[in-house]
Amino acid sequence: MKLYTHPGASSLSVHILLREIGEPFELEVVNVTKKVRPDGSDYRAVAPRGMVPLIEIGDGTNLTENMVIAQYVCDRAGRVDLMPAAGTLERYRVMEWQSFVATELHKSFGPLYWQVSDEMRDIVIARINERLAFAERGLTGPYLTGETFTAADAYFFVIASWSHYFGISLEPYPRIAALLALAGQRPTVRAALKAEGHGLVSLPDPIPQP
Repeated sequence: MKLYTHPGASSLSVHILLREIGEPFELEVVNVTKKVRPDGSDYRAVAPRGMVPLIEIGDGTNLTENMVIAQYVCDRAGRVDLMPAAGTLERYRVMEWQSFVATELHKSFGPLYWQVSDEMRDIVIARINERLAFAERGLTGPYLTGETFTAADAYFFVIASWSHYFGISLEPYPRIAALLALAGQRPTVRAALKAEGHGLVSLPDPIPQP
């Protein structure tokens, strides 16, 4: 497998999962803003939409979209801790959170990447805070679905961490802050961040020890 990623972008979540499953993979960090690969060639020759993540899975077959790639990677490795077995309620709960992150939280950050007025920025940040507040209320354990780190947590870790980059305080969301700190201590997360050069995501402060 070969993953194309951009430092700290949503593709980091797939990168984390690849390190979680422990199978060999090749990594290429591209500049998705300029659509340029490390050798200077046009990334769109590989990925026509010019977006990340994109994963090559062999025989010229590529997959895109976080949720799809996450399910493929976890199912391929048989990691039912990261992505529970098909047909189980536990799997649908993980997918439910993945969908929330993708459609409600991830997309809400989009306008902040563009030049917007102060008024519009305030509106966007208010929308993000509404989504964060929902996630805060819905957290049932240290991770999104309980005690186990899943593909949904990998995705949530990346997107919720963008709050630090855009100066959105997580002080009102102690459960989210604790989840980010806990996930940030995982060796796979640290290795992925180091390999990508961090970008939009930095390691949260460690969980205070009692």
